[in-house]
Amino acid sequence: QELRPKSLDIKQEELGDMVEKEMASTSEAIEDAVRRIEEMMSQARSESSGVKLEVNERILNSCTDLMKAIRLLVTTSTNLQKEIVESGRGAATTQEFYAKNSRWTEGLISASKAVGWGATQLVESADRVVLHTGKYEELIVCSHEIAASTAQLVAASKVKAEKSSRNLARLQECSRNVNEMAANVVASTKSGQEQIEEKDTMDFSGMSLIKLKKEEMETQVKVLELEKRLEGERVRLGELRKQHYVLAGGCKDAPEDGEARPAPVPRRGILKKPPIAQKP
Repeated sequence: QELRPKSLDIKQEELGDMVEKEMASTSEAIEDAVRRIEEMMSQARSESSGVKLEVNERILNSCTDLMKAIRLLVTTSTNLQKEIVESGRGAATTQEFYAKNSRWTEGLISASKAVGWGATQLVESADRVVLHTGKYEELIVCSHEIAASTAQLVAASKVKAEKSSRNLARLQECSRNVNEMAANVVASTKSGQEQIEEKDTMDFSGMSLIKLKKEEMETQVKVLELEKRLEGERVRLGELRKQHYVLAGGCKDAPEDGEARPAPVPRRGILKKPPIAQKP
């Protein structure tokens, strides 16, 4: 008992209640996300038209499909968890089962939180895009995060489930559906961004030679600034991933992709002979 990990700062007997609360909270977050998307759809139809309306509708429809897929995933995951508890607790109570398998339970709670958080972030990003105050890239990143958190939830549920479980098969099918819907959000976002950018392309036909030269120089400066900023952001992303890996329980000394690795020490006996001097 002394050696058991003490995480989440809660008592072991409270873990069971935490699972139920987190799953219920995730379901509520998804339901709220669906309602907000419907409201955004109505607002977009009343305040925009033409290409912008077409793009907003396509993006919001794909977000709605993704939310529905996540909702089915959470419902199926809840059913699988009940099945796992019923088949594995024996004479113990549900609370005792969760306490006995505390590490698994904590993983389940973490995965459920990640799914709910991803859904909330996706809706907020979609809202900003529709209002033209956000970036299309935010939606793409949120879609990737949802796919990752879904995989985390499936993996956490799969650990204790029977291989022949029908609920497990349904959960895996739901996970594939979520990934497909997330890919649709990415595709609709990219195509919508291209449409908007094509519509907003500047017309240079009326510019004078001096004005064109000035615009060209300003654009070159901006390109250099963006390249420098991109390099810095890539370094920052690498450090963030490294810290995330460490906090998640990974090896601190594990080298990240792109980092310099020590050169292998050559074995004795296989060193190359020095070149023979050529005759004059």
